[in-house]
Amino acid sequence: GFVVGHAGLYQALAMFAVAYFIIGMTVLSVCAIATNGALDAGGAYYMISRALGPEFGGSIGIMFFLANVCGSALYVLGLVEAVVDSFGIPPGQEVGTGIHVLPQSYWYELLYGTVLLALCLLVCLVGASIYAKATFLIFLIVAAVLGTILVSFFATRPLKVPIRLPNSNGTETDNGFFTGFSLRTLRDNLGGEYGVDYTTGQMMSFSSVFAVMFNGCTGIMAGSNMSGDLKRPSYSIPRGTISAVLFTYLVYNLLAFFMCATCNRILLQKDYGFLRDISIFPPLVTVGIYAATLSAAMSNLIGASRILYALARDDLFGRALSLAKKTSASGNPVMAVVLSWLVVQVVLFSGKLNTIASVVTTFFLLVYATVNLACLALEWASAPNFRPTFRYFTWHTCLLGIAGCCVMMFLISPVSASASLGFLLLLLLALHYLSPSSTWGYISQALIFHQVRKYLLMLDVRKDHVKFWRPQMLLMVQNPRGSARLIDFVNDLKKSGLYVLGHVELQDLDMLPSDPLQSQQESWLSLVDKLNVKAFVSLTLAPSVRHGVRQLLFTSGLGGMRPNTLVLGFYDDEAPQDGLARHPAFTSAREEVPLGFPPLRAPTAPKLLSAREYVGIVADALKMLRNVLLARQLESLDKAWELRRAANPAPTIHVWPVNLLRPDSARYADTCSLFLLQMACVLNMARAWRRARLRLFLCVEAGTMPHAQEEKLRQLLKDLRIQAQIQLVPWDAITRLHWQTCQGSPGGPAEEEEEEEGVVNFPTNTTQVSDEYVCAANKLVLEQSPAPTVRFLYLPRPPADTSLYPLYLHQLELLTRGLGPTVLVHGVSAVTSTQL
Repeated sequence: GFVVGHAGLYQALAMFAVAYFIIGMTVLSVCAIATNGALDAGGAYYMISRALGPEFGGSIGIMFFLANVCGSALYVLGLVEAVVDSFGIPPGQEVGTGIHVLPQSYWYELLYGTVLLALCLLVCLVGASIYAKATFLIFLIVAAVLGTILVSFFATRPLKVPIRLPNSNGTETDNGFFTGFSLRTLRDNLGGEYGVDYTTGQMMSFSSVFAVMFNGCTGIMAGSNMSGDLKRPSYSIPRGTISAVLFTYLVYNLLAFFMCATCNRILLQKDYGFLRDISIFPPLVTVGIYAATLSAAMSNLIGASRILYALARDDLFGRALSLAKKTSASGNPVMAVVLSWLVVQVVLFSGKLNTIASVVTTFFLLVYATVNLACLALEWASAPNFRPTFRYFTWHTCLLGIAGCCVMMFLISPVSASASLGFLLLLLLALHYLSPSSTWGYISQALIFHQVRKYLLMLDVRKDHVKFWRPQMLLMVQNPRGSARLIDFVNDLKKSGLYVLGHVELQDLDMLPSDPLQSQQESWLSLVDKLNVKAFVSLTLAPSVRHGVRQLLFTSGLGGMRPNTLVLGFYDDEAPQDGLARHPAFTSAREEVPLGFPPLRAPTAPKLLSAREYVGIVADALKMLRNVLLARQLESLDKAWELRRAANPAPTIHVWPVNLLRPDSARYADTCSLFLLQMACVLNMARAWRRARLRLFLCVEAGTMPHAQEEKLRQLLKDLRIQAQIQLVPWDAITRLHWQTCQGSPGGPAEEEEEEEGVVNFPTNTTQVSDEYVCAANKLVLEQSPAPTVRFLYLPRPPADTSLYPLYLHQLELLTRGLGPTVLVHGVSAVTSTQL
């Protein structure tokens, strides 16, 4: 009567259509999720949390709990309003007469509500079985009342219904009319005519009427809220929910038409209990109203308690809800029922049902939207295990349900909708950072996988261009305990590119009962989380380290995301230090060092690979056209201290883009030198290294026009948009040592020179450079002050003769001895561009 009295038949039917469209789309989603696996206690909360993860599930669980709490209070207040309307002392009278004996005031109505709520509490405390029996009995009563009302529309003769309304002077009497079926009455009630709600004194509108009406449709979740108490929830929820929705939609439309055709506007607007006046058996209508409202109040109360119990059992809010876990011997969550009752009791202080109707409706719409979102996410993720037996839904129905819920939320009450979304966002953030991780599975992971696979297929390596080149690193790690700072350093070098931590386990799978790498994977992933690096982990079994590195170079990555740069620690005789134990991520008092990595190799213990094999790995990578970085003494780099010290002098990065082991072939614009410049620039672009300054060293000899060389190099840096200070370094004394060595050996380097894709290769170069020369070059690098934070040096290609590998490595060790953190770089691919 309230709805059709204010909105008229057309708008009432439109409201029902909109409400049941939203509900229908949501019911399809509920049925799909409910038939995709075993359901437990919590209803919609359980569905959403297991589909979208704990953050969304916990947030919506709290919102749904509050919606049920407010809904229970709403129905209790509605029941109080009906009781007072039937048995209350009329306004303006001090003493009641006949059956009108109940005093009317705010506090008296609060008392009546408390008594009725206590009755609901008693039923819910006994358990779900007595609740089910009570609701079935109520269903029979309501069905009988409904039949009586439908008969009354035909059997009752036209009559005048006196209406008493309170006003400022006491009471006002008006007359409403039941005309029986009349075309004139129907025409008068077709359009809307919004007036003042006599219970609140507020002017009604489409949104406020819809908010009140929609609360009569929210029972669709009553069955799913009892999912933990049903024997076969996957069977019962779809059938019961769809039947209830279709039945109530038919009844609402039928009643709306009958009312508009038989009752005038005054009767509909000013007497919400007019069905008693026109019924052939008025007491039965009163009983039916009480029974239906009491059933709805109990349904919301027991639903709220089940949601609270499920939230408490999942430990999303820690100790805050621990009390709600307690159950009776029969499994009834009695403490959750009591806590829900207390919250409902607090909400009763609001006093009038239309006051909280918009808030309740907003909460329910938000929950319905999220149920649709959960089903949509499951459908879009295309996971093979999403196989609901209920198939009458598509992603279109989910999307329409979400859109309908969101639009109606803001139409009903923009303020309530905005506040609800803000509250939901706060809960999401709180749970994201504070709640423990769960084992439910995260739909976000399935959606990310779906999208990543699609975009990886679109990432075509044939469309690569040097303008968009980025380093994609494969860092080989023997034991993370000795490589924590190197892992962090390479993370700064990757420049949003692929970063893979590779590890080779020297075992034979034929001799093992199972794969030993599976148990190690968790430790490596925990390491990545603790060090806060954006890296993947790739582990392999191989008979030797060299074979393992080959495997990783061939197989790491996917599609257009494959490592193009191999990073190795330096091969020397220094004893490894456990940097992991000293790392800030593991030195907190709250943290232990639980990662299951073995202790570091003792200084006297043999190494896992020989010098020849180490250089062979470098040679293999270059043959595969992978760039190579060798990092020495990076574990001594305290990045936090170096980069946060006083700005004067500012931290520096020294760059030597010349092959110091071949001064007679020094070129600053070959592929390798340009790659070295690029890597130094990439490091300088990282957030932690932006304060550092690049210093580029130009080695010059007398009589070679050093200023012309400097100007040429400066122009190159300008073209490459690299900001660096150029420093001229005379090295006549160093090159003199080299030429003395060359004159003392047969043959010349020119006889061995080979050009290979723009990279100068001197296979027998190591035989032509003396230790004295290399030590002098080392001293030259070391003398440049102030001491830098890190140095980048040119890494020559390994010799073609494998017997010279140990000598090659010896010369690299001499060149970098005592330099501190140093990166030797060899590039094989063009990585710089001067084009737009």
